[in-house]
Amino acid sequence: MNSQIRQTDSQGRLRHFLSIEGFRREQLEQILDTAESFAMLPGRQVKKVPLLRGKIITNLFFENSTRTRTTFELAAKLLSADVINFNVNVSATAKGETLLDTLRNIEAMHSDMFVVRHQASGAAHFIARHAAPGVSVINAGDGRHAHPTQAMLDMFTIRRHKGDFTPLRVAIVGDIQHSRVARSQIMALNTLGVSEVRVIAPRTLLPAEARTLGVHVYHNLEQGLEDVDVIIMLRLQKERMEHALLPSEHEYFQLYGLTTERLRRAGPDAIVMHPGPINRGVEIASEVADGPQSVILQQVSYGIAVRMAVMSMALGATAGEAPS
Repeated sequence: MNSQIRQTDSQGRLRHFLSIEGFRREQLEQILDTAESFAMLPGRQVKKVPLLRGKIITNLFFENSTRTRTTFELAAKLLSADVINFNVNVSATAKGETLLDTLRNIEAMHSDMFVVRHQASGAAHFIARHAAPGVSVINAGDGRHAHPTQAMLDMFTIRRHKGDFTPLRVAIVGDIQHSRVARSQIMALNTLGVSEVRVIAPRTLLPAEARTLGVHVYHNLEQGLEDVDVIIMLRLQKERMEHALLPSEHEYFQLYGLTTERLRRAGPDAIVMHPGPINRGVEIASEVADGPQSVILQQVSYGIAVRMAVMSMALGATAGEAPS
C-alpha cells in the first residue's frame, strides 16, 4: 500500500511514518533508541524540551480515540510544538467537505505535520500523497491496515522488559482479522528478529493470508501459550465485523480469554500486554489485567516517548539533540 510513498528521504532519515513495512531492523532500533532518550522526561520537574519549538502539528482524528490522540497531543506539547486538534464531529467534513478539501484548508494554516487516524485503510497514505512538500504525515491508525506507532510502543515495552528480541516467543491472541495493530506488530517483531511469532485465534477471526505473514497459527489458546515470553491480547473489534463471527462474548472468553490458569502455560516471567481499550471478562480476566505480569499501563506511558521520538525524527530533530 505504501509502494508509492517514500517514508524516508534520500539520506534514510524519517519523513513519514505510515507503516512498519519497508523499514530495516536498524531503522526500527533507531526509533526505539530515540524513544529511550525521552522515556524519563515525563517524570522530571521540567518536562518540556524545545526540539519542535515553532512547529505546528495537527491531529486529524476522523475516528474516535482516547489513548492515541491524548498521547500524540502530549508528546507534541512536550516537544514544545503548537498543536491543533481537528474534531471531525464539528468540522466541515461533517457537512460534506471532501478529505482533500479538508487537507488543503488545514495546509493553509501552515502545519508541519499531520497525525492521521481514519476508519478507511489507506487514508494516511492518501494524505501523504497529496500533502505539500515538507509536511510529514504520521499514521495513527487507518482501517484494518496499520498502526505503526502502536506497534513501536509495543516493541519498546517488550525491549524494556525483555532486552534482546532474538530469543523471544511472542503470542498475539484474539481478533487478528480486524486488527491494524496486529499487522504492524507482526511486521515489527519479524523485522526485529524474534525467534517465533504465534497468532492464536478462532478461524473466523484470522485473515486468509495469516500463514503468509511469518507466523505460527494456533486455534487452541492453551497450546499456543506454551512457554511464550510475551502475550499480546487484542480487543474484539466488533465495530469492524460485518457478520456475526462469534457465538457470544461469553463463549469467546471461555475459549480465548486470558485467565490466571491459562497464563501459567506461558513462561514464568512472561509479560501480558494489551493495546487497549480492554474488555474485562471478554478478552482478559481482571486478575490478569491488574496482575503482576501485566504491563498494560506501562504501554500507555511508553507511548508518549515513542511518539515523541517519531515526531522529532520526522521533523528533523535528531537523536543527538534529545535530552541526555
